[in-house]
Amino acid sequence: MSDYAMMDSYTRAAQEDRCAPRTRTSIPAALRPSGAKGFQTVVHDLSLSGFSAAAINRMHAGSLVWLTIPGLEALEGEVIWWNNCLVGCAFHKLLSPVIHDTILARYAGDGVFRSVI
Repeated sequence: MSDYAMMDSYTRAAQEDRCAPRTRTSIPAALRPSGAKGFQTVVHDLSLSGFSAAAINRMHAGSLVWLTIPGLEALEGEVIWWNNCLVGCAFHKLLSPVIHDTILARYAGDGVFRSVI
């Protein structure tokens, strides 16, 4: 059973009440859990406050992670949920709207296959 499925309905609803709109995308990146070796991933959605990305190995809520998107310094975050090889993380510091928009513009309309997850 996933961490998300084990949450009570109040906790689940709180996870869905996000402070910033998410944009579906497909961004190649690296994700490094605290104390572990990083791995290549694909960011499936991005907002000012967090992201979701592919993660084959289980990641536990509360774990620290660093997301590195090419051309940017690593962004620190915290795992909020993991379900079916997808991890959702909240950034420790909100992304600047300028950086957020720059990232999305860089990976929009480039002919890369967009996930339907």
